[in-house]
Amino acid sequence: MITLYGFGRVNSKVVGLTRDLRPLWTLEELGVPYRVHGVDHPAGETQGEEYGRLNPFRQVPVLDDDGLVLTETGAILLYLAEKTGRLMPADLQGRAQVTRWCFAALTTLELPLSQIVMIDLLGAADPTGAQRRPGLVKYAERHLTALEDWLRERPYVTGEAFTVADILMTTVLREVRNANVLDGFPRVCAYRERCEGRPAWQRTLEAYEQRLGVPAGSAR
Repeated sequence: MITLYGFGRVNSKVVGLTRDLRPLWTLEELGVPYRVHGVDHPAGETQGEEYGRLNPFRQVPVLDDDGLVLTETGAILLYLAEKTGRLMPADLQGRAQVTRWCFAALTTLELPLSQIVMIDLLGAADPTGAQRRPGLVKYAERHLTALEDWLRERPYVTGEAFTVADILMTTVLREVRNANVLDGFPRVCAYRERCEGRPAWQRTLEAYEQRLGVPAGSAR
């Protein structure tokens, strides 16, 4: 059975932003049996020797599929899609396009967006954050403008079908859901809402909130 090492406890500031949500959502979409090993991050569980053998960077999540251990959310999602033959086209060119958009989400879009999130989370603890944030927003807006245009004639990033690329893209966009960065990009916002309206995402959030012991709705 698949074991997903996800957060069991985490700092309240990042509830709903953690990257274990990406493979958890994928597993719910696929409907395959899995179990979650809750990692106690505040207690330092990721810093232990045992966890370090699973992930040399000591990050969450980790996927263990009967002894095959994978880290990095992009790699995990692509593996699950290939393993099941779902959330990924069957033809080579189609798979290449999904891979392309996985990388676009994790490099082109997430690069500026994650920095904006960290500045907002750290607040006064980041003495240069207020100075750097406008430039990062401008950088992000350039890429969001391109995504806005791309979604003009497509319900999902690779066309008509929802794929693992959309899971990655949506969770990246969620990082700035409360930062006003997506204002002015109605198609991007509609796309995010369309993806988040999927029943599998709702199930993922409910189980996530229960596992973390946080109030219902706090991860949304």
